[in-house]
Amino acid sequence: MSVSTNLPPGTRAPRAVQMLRFTRDEAAYLDELHARHGDVFRTHWERRPWYLLAHPDAISQVFKAPPSVVHAGDANEILANPLGKHSVLVLDGAEHLRQRRLLLPAFHGDKLRIQRETMRAVAEAQVERMPAGQPFSLRPHAQAIALAVILEVVLGVGRSDQRHTALEEPLDEFLEWFADTKHLFAALILGPENAFVRRQQGRISGPVDEQLYALIRERRGAGDLEEREDVLSMLLLARDEDGEPMSDAELRDELVTLIVAGHETTATALAWAFERLTRDPASLRRLEDESRTAEAEFAEAVGKEALRLRPVLMNVLRTLQEPLEVGSYVFPKGAVLAPSIYLVQRRPELWGADAAEFRPGRFLEEDVPGYAWIPFGGGVRRCIGAAFAQMEMEVVLRAIAGNVHLEPVGAEEKPVARFITASPARGGEVRVGRRFAADRASDELVAIAG
Repeated sequence: MSVSTNLPPGTRAPRAVQMLRFTRDEAAYLDELHARHGDVFRTHWERRPWYLLAHPDAISQVFKAPPSVVHAGDANEILANPLGKHSVLVLDGAEHLRQRRLLLPAFHGDKLRIQRETMRAVAEAQVERMPAGQPFSLRPHAQAIALAVILEVVLGVGRSDQRHTALEEPLDEFLEWFADTKHLFAALILGPENAFVRRQQGRISGPVDEQLYALIRERRGAGDLEEREDVLSMLLLARDEDGEPMSDAELRDELVTLIVAGHETTATALAWAFERLTRDPASLRRLEDESRTAEAEFAEAVGKEALRLRPVLMNVLRTLQEPLEVGSYVFPKGAVLAPSIYLVQRRPELWGADAAEFRPGRFLEEDVPGYAWIPFGGGVRRCIGAAFAQMEMEVVLRAIAGNVHLEPVGAEEKPVARFITASPARGGEVRVGRRFAADRASDELVAIAG
């Protein structure tokens, strides 16, 4: 195979036009560019051009490259101010490795299973707030569930805790601000270090910081850290190779990272899952039936299929610290490579002729091709919270489908930009057809009367 010294082809449209296309309908734009230019192509809608990669072999090369060569922190620079300079998402090298090692134990499988009941109770409480008989957007309900899980599971702040209310309002405002696409524009156009950008981000994060630092100080003095099951308490107990704990600033930045990563992404994934499920009666019925048992196999498959067909993040970004050969190209130092989650997860030769269809059963019947399902990225930068997110999706899917029958409203929804995520245009608009609790109570009365 010959290696080209030229860079891949790409659109010549003005940056403003490319940005408009990406934010209005990134999925359609990626499909268009992929069809026109092939598996490797260039876009330039932010300050630096991106090189999109749609083939699993090329993606594998990027994910397997040494972390000294491919940096994710550099590529995530627009997140540095709101998340903080200690965030595992914006660090590279030894600093990233240290933070990752400190975080990982809190997301061990055994630790996660303890939280299932809390997640289920939170989700079922929110189901009761869903209006009956009228259209509504599912995303706000999923956001409420995700925020409650963050408060109780990540921060260890239950509803009876006085800090619950103190944290809930500033966090809700911060997360809504974070999801507003115009704030992405400001950071992309002006740069993350621009004084205006920093001032705006500081204004919205200030109230959150005040509450988080107070919580950290309070929790450090708690005498029951080893008995507690929340993520914050586990992080307070974590020590690096030198026996050093995280500083308050490091804890703040990692908590904000977990809050942002665990809120919008989970809520959006759940909204997409039911936007697709309600238009697939057989799959919805199967999930409803399974949700009344102890089984979770199909719920897990639904979550994976939703993340395959409607990924929350369309691309993964890596910045090269030195030239790298990928496929038939040699990319120069400083190039931003973007393995495309969206494109590789829809390739017919990997997923079959029905790759564009929502079919959860494929995850029960077939092996997942290598580097073809990458909603959580890959390599040493694969999302630390992947297992947490998938478990939360499974638990919430079962809690909703086991208690209410949801029906679709209107036409299928297209992805629209919410900051760096791709969300259903109407937030997953549905209607509660019936509540199963009422059905079961009625069946029990009939059985008693009989």
